[in-house]
Amino acid sequence: MRGLVLRSTGSWYEVKGVNNVIYRCRTRGKLRLSGIKTTNPLAVGDYVEFQQVEKTFEGVIDEIHSRENYIIRKSIKNKNHGHIIAANIDQSMLVATIAYPKTSLGFIDRFLVSAEAFRIPQIIVFNKTDLLDKKSERLLAEYINTYESIGISCLKASATNNKGINIIKEHLEGKKTLISGHSGVGKSTLINCISPELELSTSEVSDFAEKGVHTTTFAEMFELENSTFIIDTPGIKELGLMDIEEEELSDYFPEMRALIGECKFHNCKHIHEPGCAVKEAVEKGTIAVSRFKSYISMLEDSDNRR
Repeated sequence: MRGLVLRSTGSWYEVKGVNNVIYRCRTRGKLRLSGIKTTNPLAVGDYVEFQQVEKTFEGVIDEIHSRENYIIRKSIKNKNHGHIIAANIDQSMLVATIAYPKTSLGFIDRFLVSAEAFRIPQIIVFNKTDLLDKKSERLLAEYINTYESIGISCLKASATNNKGINIIKEHLEGKKTLISGHSGVGKSTLINCISPELELSTSEVSDFAEKGVHTTTFAEMFELENSTFIIDTPGIKELGLMDIEEEELSDYFPEMRALIGECKFHNCKHIHEPGCAVKEAVEKGTIAVSRFKSYISMLEDSDNRR
């Protein structure tokens, strides 16, 4: 039977069959997709073939269908392997905050690059706008201007005040959306506003460290209505890039990709080379300095925690 993986706990998987029944499944032996070294053979969003255990709601998965796309990060436990966050998604939504806790621009850019590598459309939801003072509001306006200028949809929301929820729902309608972000940005609270019946557990941000507490343990897909799915993920502290070569990294920055062919050298890395169109654009202000710094950080494979 063909099924869709809704939840992965590492060894057991909840799979929705074509009959709309959810089965608790395990894998038969070691399932791997060729060419991808990952710590998790299956991810939420994967389509699989499984055999139902007779007269039970359990099954055995014996085949993974090819993925249309996926978002991957470096494994925390094994830096030579990746961890698939989700597969076969229509768009990615990053929940970010200007404060309590602050989401770094470096983290935002790494998330965007991970999605752009598969041309997965990206949305940034800036949550907790009710907590912003005048200075923070100006900073938020700068962030939104930076990202909207390169084609990233930016939304403002306050899960506490239930503001911006309807426009988020409109963006989710009819799509499979990965929702991610640092712990403490209000992701679970936001999802509860979108779909109260899910009743996801939430937690307060620590006043001492201004960091969130993990409330989601495993990635899980929820069907809000026909053809509308969201994938809730555990809070991410860092996002190490995988499967992206140095020479192709700039292709995943839309503003840099637009300048392909304009540098003096065809293999320009946009660092020290003369006649670099990207560096000229940074100097002119048509490419944001913060974005260029993120690009350099990724080339150096620097850690991008908050």
